[in-house]
Amino acid sequence: MPVGRLTEEEYEREMRQGKKESHTRATKEEESHPTVPDTTPGRGAGTTNVPDTIRKIIGETAVIDGRSAALQLSRDLGVSASSTSAYAKGATSTASYNTPSQSILQHINKSRVRAVKRASNTLNAALGSITQEKLDYSDAKDLSAIAKDMSVIIKNLEPPAEQPEAESSKSPRFVIFAPQFRKEETFEVITVQE
Repeated sequence: MPVGRLTEEEYEREMRQGKKESHTRATKEEESHPTVPDTTPGRGAGTTNVPDTIRKIIGETAVIDGRSAALQLSRDLGVSASSTSAYAKGATSTASYNTPSQSILQHINKSRVRAVKRASNTLNAALGSITQEKLDYSDAKDLSAIAKDMSVIIKNLEPPAEQPEAESSKSPRFVIFAPQFRKEETFEVITVQE
């Protein structure tokens, strides 16, 4: 195709010619290498991108059921252990570990809230079941063990509370350097000839 201005007819002719050539090349390639469409479900061989839904499920499993359950699920899905750790923190990969994905993080936090709510309800029911009459019998030990287990579950599932900065960290800091004074007699003497 010559460089410069083309008329509409020349443009259409060149486009038809290009389409014919690409179609002819594709037909020849298909004849020499017949392709079979991949019908297997999932990511497909060679694809390393994990869908967000899988990331969310693995992250949720890590937080709610523990790391070992998340690792087992990851092995079943063909996801690496390092990626599992990243998903548990809400990141999409180990490279983005310190900058988590908000959608994954929100999903994990919603799951945490649901689990904490269930544990709180069970804890309140167990505490409500401990009466003075039951405290007189050994049955109360079982109820207190349930209450203790529920409080541990709540403590483990709740996100860590942000610690307020100490007053000393907000105020300016001054570092004063006070060098030691040495007497002139302590220095070495070097005699120089003129």
